[in-house]
Amino acid sequence: MKVYQTNDVRNIALIGGAKSGKSTLAEAMLFEGGIIKRRGSIEDKNTVSDYRDIELERENSVSSTVMFTEYDGKKINIIDTPGFDDFVGEVISALTVADTAIMVVNAQNGVEVGTEINWRHTVKYKKPVIFAINHLEHENSNFDETIRQLKQQFGGAVTVTQYPVNSGIGFNTIIDLLQMKMLKYPEGGGKPEILDIPDSEKDKAVTMQKALIEDLAAADESLMEIYFENDTLTEEEIGRGLKLGLINRGMFPVLCVAAKQNIGVGRLLEFVGRNAPTPNEMPPVKTNDGKELNCNVSDPVSAFVFKTSVESHLGEISFFKVYAGEITEGMDLINSTSNTKERISQLFAFWGKNREKVEKVVAGDIGATIKLKNTKTNSTLNFIKNTESIIEPIEFPEPKFRVAIKAVNSTDEEKLGTILQEIHKIDQTLIIEYSRELKQILLQGQGELHLNIAKWYLEIAEKVPVEYIAPKIPYRETITKNAKSSYRHKKQSGGSGQFGEVYMMIQPYNEGMADQKEFSIRGREEIKLDWGGKLILNNCIVGGAIDTRFIPAILKGLMEKMEEGPLTGSYARDIVVNIYDGKMHPVDSNEISFKLAGRHAFKEAFKNAGPKILEPIYDIEVIVPEDKMGDIMTDLQGRRAIIMGMDSEGNYQMIKAKVPLAEMNKYSTALSSLSSGRATFSMKFAEYTQVPMDVQTQLLKAYEEQEQEDE
Repeated sequence: MKVYQTNDVRNIALIGGAKSGKSTLAEAMLFEGGIIKRRGSIEDKNTVSDYRDIELERENSVSSTVMFTEYDGKKINIIDTPGFDDFVGEVISALTVADTAIMVVNAQNGVEVGTEINWRHTVKYKKPVIFAINHLEHENSNFDETIRQLKQQFGGAVTVTQYPVNSGIGFNTIIDLLQMKMLKYPEGGGKPEILDIPDSEKDKAVTMQKALIEDLAAADESLMEIYFENDTLTEEEIGRGLKLGLINRGMFPVLCVAAKQNIGVGRLLEFVGRNAPTPNEMPPVKTNDGKELNCNVSDPVSAFVFKTSVESHLGEISFFKVYAGEITEGMDLINSTSNTKERISQLFAFWGKNREKVEKVVAGDIGATIKLKNTKTNSTLNFIKNTESIIEPIEFPEPKFRVAIKAVNSTDEEKLGTILQEIHKIDQTLIIEYSRELKQILLQGQGELHLNIAKWYLEIAEKVPVEYIAPKIPYRETITKNAKSSYRHKKQSGGSGQFGEVYMMIQPYNEGMADQKEFSIRGREEIKLDWGGKLILNNCIVGGAIDTRFIPAILKGLMEKMEEGPLTGSYARDIVVNIYDGKMHPVDSNEISFKLAGRHAFKEAFKNAGPKILEPIYDIEVIVPEDKMGDIMTDLQGRRAIIMGMDSEGNYQMIKAKVPLAEMNKYSTALSSLSSGRATFSMKFAEYTQVPMDVQTQLLKAYEEQEQEDE
């Protein structure tokens, strides 16, 4: 395959709502570039993009697909992304390395939920956007209404560069305002007949072109001066204005396509090749040590792995974008993220599951290699003498939906763990955690659909039946007042026995608190607990009532009970234990005796110290259409949420609240139902706070019943 230089490379991400036609558009793009000889279709289950078994079954994308096409002397790398928000990680990783986003909009439906959600990602990552209005051949298509909605939602920078003459059944003609020509397509699409604009459309076209040129001139002061002087712009000046407008997000051009009929696709590719920014025209990528990488081929090699996938016949595939230098086969690189050496044995350009060997990949281009040993998504590969720089990693969103997972057959448990780790390599928004505290394997993702797809993969592809169950809540236990207790452990069974007696006072711990004055502190140990909070152990023994060598044993007993709290078996935290007296036996006292005595004394004191259960509270931000505010606020309040404030975000409102994790089970599904899929949310752990008394009573009762069942 030909090696393309940086100026001849374009990197685009196809984004948009489900069923907008992204995969079909990608298929037509590959066909127009001669990469494939025949166009497949979603219905026939033979597109380049949706080739995975789950995608064939569902007839929509669940993973991004990296492809390329060649058009007009340019290599156009295409990343086709899923339309459902559950697979947002695929969109984010694609936008990280793409230089332009093509937002595909269904002309039958106008601005949809997926359009709005994906737009927010382009704003966050500051990516140029081209709108491709698709499905213009359908009888329900409405181009003018779609444009009205786009402008209303995303602002006046949405700029029409083409419009359809006869949208609906029989659609085949487009007016191109940049060329000021009419493009008439034959049956089956392909190359259009380029005609003069007929008189019936001339006035409309001239008016719209004038508005277009005004928008272009506004993108640059020098262009504005030329426009004021000449009342128009040349073709070259129009091209410059388009590129500037795209790069600084001052203009979002609109083009027309009917991807299924291959109408307008070639012109879209031509537009991308001529007007979309090259990789070195985009803002440089920053590294952790302050360097800026601007896709300069003469700089030392630096590449970023943005996607990992696994193919049965190839193994692990690493997709990367080169941000500096050029990568050749046989090159040794340093993975600066894991500090390991990697050899690039083979280089490929992929289109779906197909691949073509390439000699080298230059700065700005996207390539792939296989069987790297210690490299995964978010790794930086550097030239051997430049090992310090790490490209800023992709920030994947926090999970929104969690379940506990277990194998139906206990013999599959080890296999399940291995497969889950492999799934996480491919999809980093799917988080796997074994909770020793809850004694559950937790699977966390972006929504119910996301986790259902994972279940399909485990059961159908890997033949491991699994069960999803409600996850337990990681409560914490603590105390609210001081309490004293003592416990004597005595056991005699012939020969040496066991004897240990411990007196203690426990107190609630607060940061910066003063020490108690009742007993003199002769030794202090502060333990920062893995699960949060602290345990302070004060040795207040006088006169040798308990030998110092037994204090570690008492601490061991305390820690055992801290790990399995007296109330519900949850972790305990934030407690000061003062050991102030006790008794020993010259023969029978040993470590096990004092460990058990300390444990039982602590349990008794805990129950008399105003014990409280703490629950995890999460900060939640819900982005809501204004007309759904009431329903969603009511629902949040029903989940014991405390509303912290509201902000405007475009045509949406952002509700900020604190909500107990216990009330968030399946919230993403409920929110989608309440908002018709138009609201989205994010959540992040905030703090632990005391549960209300009625909730504590319920938890204690449930734990007691569970204990009785286990007996």
